Amino acid sequence: MTSSQTAERTDAPATTAGREWWRTAVIYQIYPRSFSDSSGDGVGDLPGVTSRLDDLRDLGVDALWLSPFQRSPQKDAGYDVSDYCDVDPLFGTLADFDELLAQAHARGIRLIVDLVPNHSSDQHEWFQQALAAAPGSPERARYMFRDGKGPQGELPPNNWESVFGGPAWTRVVEADGTPGQWYLHLFDSSQPDFDWSNDAVREEFRGVLRFWLDRGVDGFRVDVAHGLVKAEGLPDYTPDPDAGSMGGEEANVPYWGQDGVHEVYRDWNTLLAEYDGDRALCAEAWLPTPEQTALWVRPDEMHQAFNFAYLETPWDAAALRSVIAESIAAYAAVGAPSTWVLSNHDVVRHASRLALTAENPQGHGIGPDSPGKPIPEVGLRRARAATTLMLALPGSAYLYQGEELGLPEVIDIPGDARQDPTWFRTNGERYGRDGCRVPIPWTADGPGYGFSPNGAAWLPQPAEWAKLARDVQNGDPSSTLSLYRSLIAARRARGLGAGTLEWLEGFGTDAVAFRNAGVTVIGNTGDTAIPLPGGIVIAASGPLGDGELPADTTVWLAND
Repeated sequence: MTSSQTAERTDAPATTAGREWWRTAVIYQIYPRSFSDSSGDGVGDLPGVTSRLDDLRDLGVDALWLSPFQRSPQKDAGYDVSDYCDVDPLFGTLADFDELLAQAHARGIRLIVDLVPNHSSDQHEWFQQALAAAPGSPERARYMFRDGKGPQGELPPNNWESVFGGPAWTRVVEADGTPGQWYLHLFDSSQPDFDWSNDAVREEFRGVLRFWLDRGVDGFRVDVAHGLVKAEGLPDYTPDPDAGSMGGEEANVPYWGQDGVHEVYRDWNTLLAEYDGDRALCAEAWLPTPEQTALWVRPDEMHQAFNFAYLETPWDAAALRSVIAESIAAYAAVGAPSTWVLSNHDVVRHASRLALTAENPQGHGIGPDSPGKPIPEVGLRRARAATTLMLALPGSAYLYQGEELGLPEVIDIPGDARQDPTWFRTNGERYGRDGCRVPIPWTADGPGYGFSPNGAAWLPQPAEWAKLARDVQNGDPSSTLSLYRSLIAARRARGLGAGTLEWLEGFGTDAVAFRNAGVTVIGNTGDTAIPLPGGIVIAASGPLGDGELPADTTVWLAND
């Protein structure tokens, strides 16, 4: 470091040796229906996951997050749960789940399951009972039933809109055949919202938590964790049309981020503490700032919260420096680790998103007619650089299946093959999330690129999957898969997850430069090369120039 390059210290939370594994873990998200299909029906399943555990062990991840596999009509790919304590036959059986859990633990890999407490399926026993019961009954009180407005109750109770498009209220037909009350569904009409002011709902979910904890799971990722409690009186609200669909850019939304939700998670924190082994809760909470998100991970609440502010940050040095500093400060202030994430099953994959030149509202997706489509080479180069930067940060990191292969968003999915409710509820105006959910490739020459034994796939796989397949990348030291393996191994060996970030200056406005646990990390988000200081190269997202860091490249350097 030259005399013009100074360091500014930013403290990160400490880690207790051997405990609180989630503070530093690299956690890999599995979207079961698109991971590995053992049965040949075109949908991934739990035995398929079990069969690939050695690949995940070799990747080096600490834990798996398993997206919903519980019993469901699959109107929203399993996020419409009809039985929280059973496995949907599409994915296997409870015995298959127990085997997966045992085999993961045998490899030193923990398992987190998805929990969907904001809403159930309309096929859930409780909702069917509510439909059969009268207005004002205990059965209806478990959900958000309300009388309509207008002389005959013909208007919805308020003007709320569904995240998936269209109204957030559906009117039911009563037992006598007359039009009746309305029920709230912030998502699809097949996903009625629970009323979390009801003690029966709270007790039911305590039982759900215990069911899976007793089987040995290591924690829960909580879906729509910011949405369980709605503002008193359900006031009208018109969202910003340019904001993300989950409210991440907006404040004071009457159905997101209400104070009452924190009581729920304090209760759950107490319940998890009864179990050995540091069981963890992770919040999917789309909120405007890291400071607001940090309220979900105060010491007596959840243990992690996805850092969507980081995920949504463009490939821009100033913006990245700002969100990293804000995140570390906000989470450290409540004694929680920062989490870092670039892709998941709800957003455009970052190998495409970071090269878009048009607006990308969260949840809208991109398709054949979208403006500003990415240039694949630019997207992959930036994605590798962004991941190399992310995995050097202190805290915990989440990976989404297939990103270790450099998979881009699949853009050219035919309209008649799309599955996302967003596509249907907006009459094709929004493409939705299918592009990041296409089944991933394992072998270049196998049926369905190794996803299934006979080539079946619930979403069509593009021809480019052949060159990105895992078996093609396995033996290539320059592949994205090899990069991820080396980054995760070096991160663990050098203790970066438990380190302390010190900002480095003197590398120019296009650089994100810091030191963590003795490792110097420099990311170049600009168009011109940056001179490099001396040091041994531990990892680099792409080829380095002679003493220079090329555009859209990140490097790790050490003096040992």
